[in-house]
Amino acid sequence: MSSPEPIVAKGLGRQFGGNVVIEPLDVSVGCGQRVGIVGADGAGKTTLLQMLAGILDPTVGECQVLGVDTRQGAKQIAARIGYMSQGFTLYDRLSVKENLSFAARIRDVPDELYRERSERLLSMSGLGRFTDRPAAKLSGGMRKKLSLCTNLVHEPELLILDEPGLGVDPLSRRHLWAMLDRFRAQGLTMVVATSYMDEAELCDRILLLEQGRVLADGSLEELLRPAAGRVFTVNAGNIGRGLRELSGILAHIQSVHSVQWLPDHLRLVMNADIAENQLAELLPEGAHLAAAEPRLEGLFVLRTEKMTGEQQFPKLTRQDRGKEEGLVATGLSVRFGHFKAVDRVSFEAPSGELLALLGPNGAGKTTLIRALCGLVAIDEGSARVAGVSSGGGSTALRRQIGYMSQRFSLYLELTPWENLRFFANAYGLAGGAARAAIDWAREVTGLTDIPDKLTGDLSSALRQRLALACSLLHRPRVLFLDEPTSGVDPVARYRFWRVIRELAASGMTVLVTTHYLEEAAYCDRLALMLDGRLLAHGSRSSLNHSLGLEADATVETLFTAAIEQAGTANSRALGP
Repeated sequence: MSSPEPIVAKGLGRQFGGNVVIEPLDVSVGCGQRVGIVGADGAGKTTLLQMLAGILDPTVGECQVLGVDTRQGAKQIAARIGYMSQGFTLYDRLSVKENLSFAARIRDVPDELYRERSERLLSMSGLGRFTDRPAAKLSGGMRKKLSLCTNLVHEPELLILDEPGLGVDPLSRRHLWAMLDRFRAQGLTMVVATSYMDEAELCDRILLLEQGRVLADGSLEELLRPAAGRVFTVNAGNIGRGLRELSGILAHIQSVHSVQWLPDHLRLVMNADIAENQLAELLPEGAHLAAAEPRLEGLFVLRTEKMTGEQQFPKLTRQDRGKEEGLVATGLSVRFGHFKAVDRVSFEAPSGELLALLGPNGAGKTTLIRALCGLVAIDEGSARVAGVSSGGGSTALRRQIGYMSQRFSLYLELTPWENLRFFANAYGLAGGAARAAIDWAREVTGLTDIPDKLTGDLSSALRQRLALACSLLHRPRVLFLDEPTSGVDPVARYRFWRVIRELAASGMTVLVTTHYLEEAAYCDRLALMLDGRLLAHGSRSSLNHSLGLEADATVETLFTAAIEQAGTANSRALGP
């Protein structure tokens, strides 16, 4: 088998023991193409990329990369491609310049070419001012860009990227893809696995995987064609309770495949084409219907089981908190040596509010959350959580809060049941009280079927729900969620946010950070951070007005404008 195409695979499959991860598939990638691989967590994206990179041998089938068989010529392939894994693949003790120099030396890049290429890459990535900084001291966005540079310094013929935008703030993601666009214009062939649908839409071809099978393969236009005439938006005339009730009504209409509860409207996907006037007759009086353009995220919905507005999650009882406090921070500052990670932050979030805390990597969001939870000492100012002082991490404070960190806050070497029982015990629950709390948390989060395996072997989506359940066992009054949806597929995100909105509607105060800015539109108010400072705090409409934006400007537009108006967009956005 020989071909001028950079990648040609026939009957390519992989299994681990008796577990089939990739069913035999045929795939080819043309010269200069950028192919996106998307799919739910556990679909097999990383396994497929590793086979294409010659890191894993296929169990069945064959694959040629740049005309070389992956089984026989893995070393030859490795010398001619760039492979950027989900891990950052950097040496933390080495500086930016040393990491780049090391990557060039192991690729046998001549010194004169290295000097020319490194200067160009460092300038393009914005890392030229940070060449002496250790990789361990870089922000997430800077690390991603440096990792990309180390995979480009030998000018590969093929670039394979596994979730390049994962955990990176919107500004850094934009810079990263600007770099990729420049190399794409030079004819570099790319294969990119991503859970961000806006990234996938930048690709020439999209390969949709589900449980190791290819569900769809084609251009964005080709993939969206089957959904034409099947997607609609519905507005109840008001936001909140009206949409909530309407979603339940629509879920029981047989011809409705799915109902997605978005910030200010519902999005319907129908089982088949339907005329707008026919659908309008099925809706309750007062609902406003409009046809909508299909989106790539809708492919996930169309390829999954019927997803109803109720999502099998119970409607939570509203807890009457009266005028009880949710969150209050007054002039809060946190220092690490001479570095001020949080700088005189003041804000309030009352009981039942859903607050989005936004900012670039290194803005101080996680440090602020940890200070509010009593996990980091407050150097100046004060904070109260549900009326309890945040200082000292007292038992009274721990009883009021739930905290889901970026790393899911789970013990991966324990089973899900063991995690649930451990956290119940940590919150002082035992016997029947613990069992009742676990049953309640599982019901709220939709964690009905718990696999009998180690937590580390679960998919990200299942770990996400398990971590949320563990943080809710004691029914906290304030819930902190730090990047809870990072790396999960669109369907899992929709389901997760349905739960979060129900929790807030029940009276729980929820503070959430996210780099997926569309999610921030679900929240009542936004708080924007940069350089440890709070740039702005308020509703989306009020912030748009204060920044001179259109009333319906997106959260990403708002975010970018706020950072740019601060005049220091490159300081903390590039690194701490």
